This record gives sequence, structure tokens and C-alpha cells, in this order.
Amino acid sequence: MRLAVLADVHANLPALEAVLRDVDSLSPAGLWVAGDLVGYNPWPNEVLQILRDRHAKAIRGNHDRGVLGDDPFRFNELAAAALRWTRIQLTPGSVGYLKDLEDRTRTTMPEGVVAMYHGSPRDDDEYVFPYTADDSLVRKAGAPFVILGHTHLPMARAFRSGLLVNPGSVGQPRDGDPRAAWGLLDLSTRTFGLRRVSYDIDAVATAIRRTGLPTELADRLYAGV
Repeated sequence: MRLAVLADVHANLPALEAVLRDVDSLSPAGLWVAGDLVGYNPWPNEVLQILRDRHAKAIRGNHDRGVLGDDPFRFNELAAAALRWTRIQLTPGSVGYLKDLEDRTRTTMPEGVVAMYHGSPRDDDEYVFPYTADDSLVRKAGAPFVILGHTHLPMARAFRSGLLVNPGSVGQPRDGDPRAAWGLLDLSTRTFGLRRVSYDIDAVATAIRRTGLPTELADRLYAGV
């Protein structure tokens, strides 16, 4: 069984649409999204509607909790400005969708348990970087397949206890590659393939500036930082 794994979409509609075209070309069995569906970019309602329509197995990240006003996470100035803007834009249906999501989830598959967290099994806001990941996280999750988000950095680490992966970010990559990132998790072969997809960054940057979001959010998309 293969699962499409996304994270950190951050309300970037053109990036999400490009990624989903790539996803559809491979026909995975499910669509999993490891949090931060909104924030930074100007299409929160449209992104949430697509994920809802596709019955994505999604969880909340710190930005999703932040727009609901129930996250103690300390946001930097750019993130906080985007959250304030997003709160004003969200429809009642979008708010309800975010409220109904879990902060972490796990499902038993024929190949084993798949557990998904935005931060880590230890802390929903922990940043697990590729160079800090170890098998204690997999053992803490108690699952042979562990999906993380939050860092916007792709990662696939195989340990004796299981596979730890992060697909990187759909909506705001930070690994120096501006293309949208997602991953294909193959439960049968216990492998994770990273995918990169080009999208219209100019359209996103123009929309960011037009809607009054901080212009720095537009500029960083071109560099993938």
C-alpha cells in the first residue's frame, strides 16, 4: 500500500494543486497531511475545502491551532501577521473543519501502524531536523511508520525500530529548493520517495502582495528558505 504524504501546505493553493496533480498520477491509496494547512499564504479557505473534499487524513499544526486562538506556540513577526490576516479570512466552515481535526493520529494498516505528528511524538511543537532525528522517536511513537512535519525540511530515516519521514513543505519549502515537496510512503517496501513539483510562484507572490500579507513571505518563496 502506498500513501501520499504532505505537510505544511500553508494556504498555498497553486502549490497544492500542482502537488495533487502529481499525486493523482501515481494513484496512492490515501492522502495524509501532517499539519499546518493554513498560514503564510492567501488561500486558507480554498485549501481547506480541497482537503475536505478529498477526505484527506489531516491533523492540525501550530499554525492551525494558532488561528483558532488555542496555541501557546510563540510565533515570529511574519507568522503572527499571517495568522492575524488568516483569522479574518476564515469562513465558519473552515473554522469548524480545523476544530474537528486531531493534533496527532495513528491508524493500523495491514503492514503496521502509521502514526502522524506535526512536531514529534514527544511534543506537538518540537522541531525534529534530519540531523537530530533518532530511533527514540520511532520507539516513542510505538509505530513502524512515523510521519512528521513542522520543519519544512524533507527527511527519510530508516531505523531498526521503523521508518521516520518528513515530506518537507508543499507551501513554503525551506531546503533551498523552491519547488513544492511531498512524499510517497510505500508501506509494503518500507520506503519513502521524495517528490518535487514546480508551480507558479509568481502568481502566489503577486497574491501575497495584493492581499496585504508581508512582502517577505512572497520573497522567500523564490529562494525556498
